[in-house]
Amino acid sequence: MLRYDGPSIDLAGARLFKGMLDRTAQEALVAALRPLVLAAPFFHPETRWGKKMSVRMTSAGRVGWVSDRRGYRYEPRHPGGAEWPEIPDEVLNVWRSVAGTERLPDCCLINYYGEGARMGLHQDRDEGDFSYPVVSISLGDDALFRIGGTERQGPTQSAWLSSGDVLVLDGPARLAFHGIDRLRFGSSDLLRDHGRINLTLRVVADKPD
Repeated sequence: MLRYDGPSIDLAGARLFKGMLDRTAQEALVAALRPLVLAAPFFHPETRWGKKMSVRMTSAGRVGWVSDRRGYRYEPRHPGGAEWPEIPDEVLNVWRSVAGTERLPDCCLINYYGEGARMGLHQDRDEGDFSYPVVSISLGDDALFRIGGTERQGPTQSAWLSSGDVLVLDGPARLAFHGIDRLRFGSSDLLRDHGRINLTLRVVADKPD
């Protein structure tokens, strides 16, 4: 587990751990992701209406999240046909430090935000059991994160997420609408070509009885 001595910031019920990962830990995570992306290359997902998303994504773990005209769902294989690679220990150590559960995640969604990429307000609700948290790790350029409540049209709060920040959505915030409005492209030199990588760890389980 990782040691974090700083406070958590309440952001519409979500817990934000600013600067939890130092530069060395960030570089170790990026290094651990490189072979994953070679095994399961980034792809542009599509919405149900056939529009390509501005982010590129891939996954690691037992299942991976995909989106196309068939809808949003978890699949056991990359769209190219290969099984998803395992979630690296460096990533699981972050989960163990903040998730508050011995259950390990089934999926690590890896999103890459290039210049101009964004993510509209959405809920993480394709999982079977919402009692488990969603843990998000930011690497690279700053991103303006926006979060509200469980109603799409409700009030929202915004905060800049920087490289090394860790965000936990649990409790009342587990089904909060959230998204990324924009990047400060080039604000970090962690990634060779700039941009932002976001790792989202989720338990994908059957619905409880």
